[in-house]
Amino acid sequence: MAVTLTELLFFTGSPTELRLMVVGSSGPSQFLLTNAILGREEFSKDITSISGSRKNTGELAGRRVAVINGPNIYDKDISQAKRKMELRRSKCLCIPGPHAFLVAFDMEKISPNDIGTPRLMKERFGRHCLRHCMVLLAYEGNMEGATLEDKVKKTHWHLRELIEKYGGRFHIFSKNWRDRSRDRELLQKIEWMVASLGGGHFSSRTFQKAEDCVRKEEKRLRKQRAAEIEKAWTEMEKKYIAEELYHQRDAYTTSVGAEIRARAEMDNGWLRTSLARGLGTGFVVGAVMGALVGSIEGPGGMVLYGIIGGAVGGSAGGTAQVAINLVLV
Repeated sequence: MAVTLTELLFFTGSPTELRLMVVGSSGPSQFLLTNAILGREEFSKDITSISGSRKNTGELAGRRVAVINGPNIYDKDISQAKRKMELRRSKCLCIPGPHAFLVAFDMEKISPNDIGTPRLMKERFGRHCLRHCMVLLAYEGNMEGATLEDKVKKTHWHLRELIEKYGGRFHIFSKNWRDRSRDRELLQKIEWMVASLGGGHFSSRTFQKAEDCVRKEEKRLRKQRAAEIEKAWTEMEKKYIAEELYHQRDAYTTSVGAEIRARAEMDNGWLRTSLARGLGTGFVVGAVMGALVGSIEGPGGMVLYGIIGGAVGGSAGGTAQVAINLVLV
């Protein structure tokens, strides 16, 4: 074969994909924002917190996006050890780093805790992260963007104070995810911010650590499954010829690459180290295996490998999305 398995399975996602880390202080705002960005109800409207980090992909005004959510900053139901674990996991889900941090608040319910989020953002993501931040204000009612933004600038002094801590960048979004009227404007604001910072993503020592550990785990998993993949390719060569063979092979390779990447993001050496510190080494193996088994079980008890096998005939992009969604459920 002219191209190695390692080259074909090095799944990094689309180079045009925007990675968005959505952060919430408390309440449902960050989950409402994720729904608004993706244009679908990924989180039900009554969800106010989550215990584990999640990654979802989709499109915003035609641009491919990956949206990463973690527990709210001020969630009191999560232990310190769990919070640290999920902070690491959210970084692994967003490697090599987010293009933007979107910090979500309820426009009508700004609390004293919300005013303190810039300090916590710097503590958890790095002192320069605020340059990559934008404030997103959830609003319920008719969306007249310019009028609402003028109101914020002229009359809501507490909002102005909060927004200024994030460089003056903000956007108002509807709590109703079906309202797509301001998608293009939001995308343009994010792209402008990214461009003003040189067009790259945010990084820090811990994001680099996350990337190194995910890449190392991907390499291990690729090596582990090399014989299985070679066998699958051989079977395809018996069934297909010419363009159809390339299509089937590409779809299968993309699908397996997506699965390997998702597994590496969810379980790697850095996360195991964090888990060991939080639970004690005697429980680590069982906890990690339990989490992985739970993460790959689909509806009706169907295991991910069966789904991947059945998805070979689909498109490369579609099968990759199936793999990511199932692993991260």
